[in-house]
Amino acid sequence: MKTFDAMVGVSGGVDSSVAALLLQRQGLRIAGLFMQNWDDNGDGECRAEDDRRDAVAICGKLGIPFFARNFAREYWAGVFEHFLAEYRAGRTPNPDVLCNREIKFRTFLDEARALGAEKIATGHYARVDHHQGRYRLLRAIDQGKDQTYFLHALGQEALAATLFPVGELPKAQVRDLARDAGFAVHAKKDSTGICFIGERDFREFLGHYIPARPGPIRAVDGVTLGEHAGVFYYTVGQREGLHLGGVKGRPQAPWFVVGKDVAANVLYVDQGHDSPYLLSTQLHASGPSFTAGHPPGMRFACTAKTRYRQPDETCVVTVQDDGTLHVQFEHPQRAVTPGQSVVFYDGEECLGGAVIDHTDAPDAAQFR
Repeated sequence: MKTFDAMVGVSGGVDSSVAALLLQRQGLRIAGLFMQNWDDNGDGECRAEDDRRDAVAICGKLGIPFFARNFAREYWAGVFEHFLAEYRAGRTPNPDVLCNREIKFRTFLDEARALGAEKIATGHYARVDHHQGRYRLLRAIDQGKDQTYFLHALGQEALAATLFPVGELPKAQVRDLARDAGFAVHAKKDSTGICFIGERDFREFLGHYIPARPGPIRAVDGVTLGEHAGVFYYTVGQREGLHLGGVKGRPQAPWFVVGKDVAANVLYVDQGHDSPYLLSTQLHASGPSFTAGHPPGMRFACTAKTRYRQPDETCVVTVQDDGTLHVQFEHPQRAVTPGQSVVFYDGEECLGGAVIDHTDAPDAAQFR
């Protein structure tokens, strides 16, 4: 029996709070559900208790029922174990994509239905419409806040059951609505990064699960320049944290990570923001997921991005016989990183994406 029109995933932040406000103003019967996805053992780094109190306060102000569920076990099995496996393999995973698919739009959806809700709603900046017999994932009105990159793995069932109320508004208006409604969270800082890491040092956190193993930092010509703290801690294109400074006999130019040899425990670097070792015109990706349930064709033109804040780039995607994807870009792309997602667009519609396996950038480990 339907008890609620929508169950709002309330996080204690301004976006989910305004999402609930907007749905209530539309006359929908709503409730709020707070998801705890990580057990922080009381260290408070994820601010879970503070966020929970804010979520309770918002639901109280709106006069709607409040529910809370702990999905930490599901998060560990569905997201965190994969996160660790990818780092052990020398890749750089994007846990937010998995979290959305496995937790926020599957586990949460199942729980919402069990509580009698017809749909779920979140504070994500995205839109959904129904066009020619299928649901489409569309970019948010506020292009600077658009989150479709992280939502690209959602399929038809999830899109059909999801509302994104703030996707129609610019962020500034969302904060204005929260302030006018008297929400104490109207000026609350946006959450960034991965919740289970919080404000902790990333290397220290990861070191609890993958012990650090220092090794050599080498230039692409094979010359050893210094020592790294552990190849798992670095990602392609990274400049910070190398501690190389001026290197005798080398130009006074910054160094960037251009490759990792996990088996040999070697980190490779090169100078220049646009080093040829950082530029790719092609990539191979696996585990594709398309919002329509299938690709637009076995070969199709679109635009794509290989990281969240990156502008779209024109490309051609070819579906291989084994279901993996080959992507050919019109212009070289910088620091395309295995483990991250390549996400495809047709105008305002997000078509889906896949996990980057490798690119055609030169192999920085060729001198080993």
